[in-house]
Parts: sequence; C-alpha cells; structure tokens
Amino acid sequence: MSEGNAASRVQAGVTGLLKGTGNIVQGATSVVRDAVVTTLGNVGDIAGSVAGTAADIVTGAFAAVNEVGTGAVRTAKGLVVGLLEGVGEVATVTVGTISDVVRAAIHGTGSIGTDAALTVSSIAEGVITATKTTGVNLADGAVALGSSVIGGVKDLGTGAVETASATVSGAVKGAAQIGGDVLETASNTAKGLVQGAGAVGADIVGVTTGAISGAIAGAKELGLSVEDAASAAATGALAAAEAIGESAVHAVRDVAASGVGGVKAVIKGDQDTV
Repeated sequence: MSEGNAASRVQAGVTGLLKGTGNIVQGATSVVRDAVVTTLGNVGDIAGSVAGTAADIVTGAFAAVNEVGTGAVRTAKGLVVGLLEGVGEVATVTVGTISDVVRAAIHGTGSIGTDAALTVSSIAEGVITATKTTGVNLADGAVALGSSVIGGVKDLGTGAVETASATVSGAVKGAAQIGGDVLETASNTAKGLVQGAGAVGADIVGVTTGAISGAIAGAKELGLSVEDAASAAATGALAAAEAIGESAVHAVRDVAASGVGGVKAVIKGDQDTV
C-alpha cells in the first residue's frame, strides 16, 4: 500500500467511526495500526520511512475529523497509539519514533485549524499508554514526549503554559491507565518539556509553570497529592534546566518557589525552594 492509499484508507475508516456509535479511540487505533503495518511491512528502511508515513496517515485521520466536524480529541489518542503500535509490529519503537509521531500529530491538528492545546493532552495520554504495548521504557517515552511537543507546537502559536499543562496532565492520565509511576512520569515529562524549550528557545518560565499546573490537574483528577505532583514536575524541570544554563535554572527555581495555583513546588534535593 502506498502512503497516499494509506491516508485514503485511514480517512475512510475514521470517517466511519466518527459517524457511528462505536469506541472512537479503539477503532482509530485499529484502523491506523493496520495501515502502518501494511505500509511499512515491505519497506527496506523502516526507520527512515516512519516520519513520512506518520505524516501521511495523520493527514488522512484529520481529514476525516475535518469532514465530519467533530472528534479531534478522541481521534488524536487513537491515532498516536495506532501509529506507535503499528511501527512496533514491524520494527523497534524508539524515542525517535515517538518524536516523529508526536510532531506529525500536532501538525495534523494545526492543519485543520484546531488549537493544539485541545488535543495535546490526548496525544500525550496516547503516547504514554502505548509505551506498555510497544516495550518503550516509560521514563524515556515521557522525556521524548515532552521535548517533541515543544518542538511540534513551535510554529503553531500555541501558548507555552497551555501546551505544557496539557502535556503533563495527559501523560499523568496515561501512566495511571497502565499502572505506571505517575509522579515519575510527571517529572520526566516536565524534564522533556524544558529540554525542548531550551532547544527551540521557548519560554522556560511558561513551560515550567504549565508543567507544574498540568501535574497538579492530573493529580487532582486521580486523587493524588497535588504537592507531590508539583514537586515531581518541578524536580524534572530543574534537571533539564541544569543542562541548559544558569538563567534556565533560576527560571525554574523562581516558578517553583512562587508556586502555581497556590501550590508551592519543593524541588527534591534543592534547598533554594525549601
């Protein structure tokens, strides 16, 4: 199956799902996974073909969303899970694969005029849940997710705070769904977000604020300690900031010390925020 045919097949499949009454996430996962396996199954350089295949299939999926006029959020989760599981059936899923998939999904969201912040949470949730079925280390997957999101939204004009918050809250939900360590996932996703911010020159203060906010929101939804969640996100953010430079470190510490939403984030092992 050519990439163009894959996009058409996915568009038709997702359109049917959105017009029906079945589970959109599970249905989209199945449609996309099958299209990926068929497309990449006979490709010699699978790793080199993932980005193009992902972009093409994302185009098909979001063309369906655009046609029907609804379902972007639910489609986004099924889309990324299907892409990652499809690659996993024919090759090894790496952090590079996650980056390709996340960026393609975010750009697809932007292509239909939907605010990326509305779908990023579902994209993040999908990536984290897919680590269990694809054999990706959860910590590595969370870091890759965070850094890829910031790179993906760079040209879309989406706010740093909203994007980072949605990413961490979605990642936390995903970790809970697969029985993963929620606090470590919050920490590693925040770490990836700040790494990504440093790489593209995004606002470290905004990204850190958003990461802590998302951790708090996720913790509230799961009935966990918001203080522990905020601390975990701030600790991950600082770990990334230390590799960027002194100004980034000060930015993260200032946000943690000031608190987010009335919750002060105590960075583990860092006396400046105690």
